[in-house]
Amino acid sequence: MLNITDVRVRLVKKEDSKLKAVASITIDGSFVVHEIRVIEGANGCFVAMPSRKTPDGEFKDTAHPIDTPTREFVDKTVLEAYEKAVKEAPAEAPEAE
Repeated sequence: MLNITDVRVRLVKKEDSKLKAVASITIDGSFVVHEIRVIEGANGCFVAMPSRKTPDGEFKDTAHPIDTPTREFVDKTVLEAYEKAVKEAPAEAPEAE
């Protein structure tokens, strides 16, 4: 099984954006995958792996797990780190009038 040794999450605070965070995972302390996105969907947040847009407008993953158990493990690990980051984020001060 994959050994994720570090997860870093950067929350995205942009109103009306379905993009909630961008994460990086480190595998075995020696390989990192950046630009993993946490996106708000109709059924809650989900993980989108790094991708690029092809000339015909289609998005293709540039890095992704190749089997279901690994994909589920990456998704679970990133979403747990995202939820922790949200809970630990300082509350925003109200705007001055």
